[in-house]
Amino acid sequence: MTTPIRVLVCDDQMLVRTGLVTIIDAQPDLEVAGECGDGRAAVDLAARLRPDVVVMDVRMPVLDGIEATRLLAGAGVPQPSKVLVVTTFNLDEHVYRALRAGASGFLLKDAPPDRLLDGIRTVATGAALLDPDVTRRLVGRYAARIRPVDDDPGDIPLTPRELEVLRLIADGFSNSEIAATLMISPETVKTFVSRMLTKLGLRDRVQAVIYAFRQGLVT
Repeated sequence: MTTPIRVLVCDDQMLVRTGLVTIIDAQPDLEVAGECGDGRAAVDLAARLRPDVVVMDVRMPVLDGIEATRLLAGAGVPQPSKVLVVTTFNLDEHVYRALRAGASGFLLKDAPPDRLLDGIRTVATGAALLDPDVTRRLVGRYAARIRPVDDDPGDIPLTPRELEVLRLIADGFSNSEIAATLMISPETVKTFVSRMLTKLGLRDRVQAVIYAFRQGLVT
């Protein structure tokens, strides 16, 4: 039996925290290792419990989520934690500060539960994650600067299905949403995404979205 991914949930709103705990604990491959309502407690609990993933709210008392993230995952931390920042505030400043502080991912609280669970699993593997809506908005803001290349899209070295997956990523779909749309398993989606990134020499989904804009696959 696979050892479940241990998650520390940090949010100052008890109702929100309880909801997150309930959703996470209902998954056979996930387990809530602990919960807290302020950033200082998050840092202390993470040091004691050593969870696989810390789900961190941005605005919390005593110590805000960004500073707590910096103490848990920032430059120079001997054993950095994997932090998934979850917030109601869709602000570029928060995204930028969270990632600079060492966060492995960023999701919005109004994201569907499946996207949150996918995010936890993704971050636990060591991969980075940006909420698809956040990714699209950030890329969209700079879309005018992303000049399309002259290459014929037909020259893209992808299979039709890999190209389909790329377009859906650029449209803001999560892995579970891509799986439901294409009627394939999430594991198969991960395989297609990995192959697509490797073939195109891209680092992550954000680069994939930019590539799709440059190729004129999305507007």
